Amino acid sequence: MTFFFSLCKKTTSWVAFAVLASLLCSTGGILWPTPAVAKPYFEDGYLGLTQEELRQILGIPMAVRSRKAALRVFSYYTFPDWEKYFKNLVSPGNGEDVYTYVRNGIQVRYSFGYIPNLNEGKTIPTLYVQRCEVEFSPAVPIKSIPSLVPEFIPPTEQSAPTFRSNLWVLIFKGEPSREADFIVKEQGKRNLAWSLAYQLFAINGIPNILSIETPIDRLEITTQSLQIVKTQQRLTHESTLNPYSPEFQKRLPPPSPPIKSVPQPHYDE
Repeated sequence: MTFFFSLCKKTTSWVAFAVLASLLCSTGGILWPTPAVAKPYFEDGYLGLTQEELRQILGIPMAVRSRKAALRVFSYYTFPDWEKYFKNLVSPGNGEDVYTYVRNGIQVRYSFGYIPNLNEGKTIPTLYVQRCEVEFSPAVPIKSIPSLVPEFIPPTEQSAPTFRSNLWVLIFKGEPSREADFIVKEQGKRNLAWSLAYQLFAINGIPNILSIETPIDRLEITTQSLQIVKTQQRLTHESTLNPYSPEFQKRLPPPSPPIKSVPQPHYDE
């Protein structure tokens, strides 16, 4: 009798273990950990939120846009039309919530890109904010962006890692987040540190001599890896001084370009 009860106890334990293991595997609890409660990873307050949490903060989006392939070409839809029909025609996360405001006479348009959690096993996966994009119409000087975008609090330290190309300025801020790799698609992301990054784009290009008056058309708030920039993108990312540091603003203004006189024709008399 004692042997029988002992056998039953062992069998029950193994069955419970098998059920638990099955549940963990099916939900991604072993190989793909997911956040129990979504929260922003950085001080911007957006990256890492679920779509539902973002809409609780900002309200129903004024529009939803869908990107055409990898190009910056979008189709815009009203929110009712998107929910009723169009969102069923694209993959999860392809729709970006759009909010438009007018601040100081400038049109400021926020667009939020999402990444789906495909490890949940749900028909409709939970969407997490992966990127916040802010567009300005018309373009605004670098110095004016903090007054137009309250979420944008650039670092003021001269040592803040800052890079540039002929089209953008990239500024890193703060310490990396251990959880932020959840919204990153980069291969080998778990072996890298991911930090808050502000990338300022200029359609007409960044001049050779950067100034706080340089016009900017778009700001992207994302998470990027400083390690990747320093090791794999050295040829495209030129180190520069943080434009929001006091040291940068104390620099002498760039010299005015020389005025070339128009050559006058000479005629023989």
